[in-house]
Amino acid sequence: MQNLRQHQQTEEWQQRYRRRAGIEGTLSQAVRAFELRQTRYCGLAKTRLQHIVTAVAINLVRLDAWWRGIPHARTRTSHFAALAPAVV
Repeated sequence: MQNLRQHQQTEEWQQRYRRRAGIEGTLSQAVRAFELRQTRYCGLAKTRLQHIVTAVAINLVRLDAWWRGIPHARTRTSHFAALAPAVV
């Protein structure tokens, strides 16, 4: 465990994790905002079209937020972590 935790502190690991975190955020947005958990249609062609339209919608929502200066959402803080005293 200690070796894994030390490895997580390396720049290489953090670079790889940044990429994964971005992908996870995009998938989370697709599931929460655009109900991408299940497809609405039967058939590969219609399902593919739904995924393409969803990707376009995500890009438009993000572009609108960028134009209006709305910052990215911060990571959720658990109730337990919120009880911890602030580190100065």
